[in-house]
Amino acid sequence: MKTVVTYRATAACPTHARTEIPVRDLNVVIDEPTERGGTNLGPTPTEAAMTALIACTNVIGNKNAHRLGIDLGEISIAADCKFDRRGVLMEEEIDVPFPAITLTVNCVTPASQEDLDLVGAETSKYCAIAKLFEGAGTDLTVNWVKAN
Repeated sequence: MKTVVTYRATAACPTHARTEIPVRDLNVVIDEPTERGGTNLGPTPTEAAMTALIACTNVIGNKNAHRLGIDLGEISIAADCKFDRRGVLMEEEIDVPFPAITLTVNCVTPASQEDLDLVGAETSKYCAIAKLFEGAGTDLTVNWVKAN
């Protein structure tokens, strides 16, 4: 199995707000809401970034739990994402557009809190999207919580 691959995509841009990106056999649509001139057919680029972080946490968290033999049970993930809109509003250049993000990974599980902390520590090592945010200067906090 290759450890480094190249992703390629060619997007169609039918409007100033909508981008259609074929990925595998899917057509991903990134769009703006109607009040900003879009057609509201998909998330905005910044919403897509936040949702990618949530999804990556889920996927990599589950992979780590499986590897460690930990049953995560039912998971839900809540995000609190601070977004500095001055850049996208063209007011000024922003070095860290997402200054802080907190994810709370709630697990209804037979696993202990110690087990969840281990899964969280391992996930922080391998979640590519989390690495992107942290590398960009975002203060990223991910709390793995045993929900009752």
